[in-house]
Amino acid sequence: MSQPRRGRAAASFPSRGRRRGAEPPVAGAAAVDPEPDAREVARAIVLRQLTMAPRSRAQLEDKLAARDCDPRVAAEVLDRMEDVGLIDDEAYAQSLVRSQQASRGLARRALRHELRRKGVDDEISDAVLDDVSDEHEEEQARELVAKKMRSLHGKDSAVQTRRLAGMLARKGYSSELSWRVVREAVADAPEHQRD
Repeated sequence: MSQPRRGRAAASFPSRGRRRGAEPPVAGAAAVDPEPDAREVARAIVLRQLTMAPRSRAQLEDKLAARDCDPRVAAEVLDRMEDVGLIDDEAYAQSLVRSQQASRGLARRALRHELRRKGVDDEISDAVLDDVSDEHEEEQARELVAKKMRSLHGKDSAVQTRRLAGMLARKGYSSELSWRVVREAVADAPEHQRD
């Protein structure tokens, strides 16, 4: 059985990454990189953050501040990102409201708190939350209560009422809406029906 040939043909090609005739790097010579441009560093941080998940301008400002970015450079980079549409707090707020309603069933009060926590301006929050109707919020509360009632089947009506009202309160529903929806759900539960 013959061995593969590794003769002159393989040796005549230059090694990868080095041009023919280029001098090999000198041992111990430090590569001298010029100081990175502060705007490019800030831009890279912002783009990396935006590729992970949507962010508000305030969240990006906080991230740049945590990385010791000059506030003037940060403002300049963020302004440019807003100009080209990569940062849009209103679109971010709309997306956050939709996702939090769908995944967690949050009411306007809890959504306002989430938006404030994410650094969205109150004026933008108000405009976005105006689109959430009272009817939609009540329908959502009824769906949450119906789902939770399945796990409370057979419990005493006082226990069901307390747990359902607590759940809706944690999700930001008003006490008036919560009590109305909970009372109806508990009264309609088969275990509380009179024969």
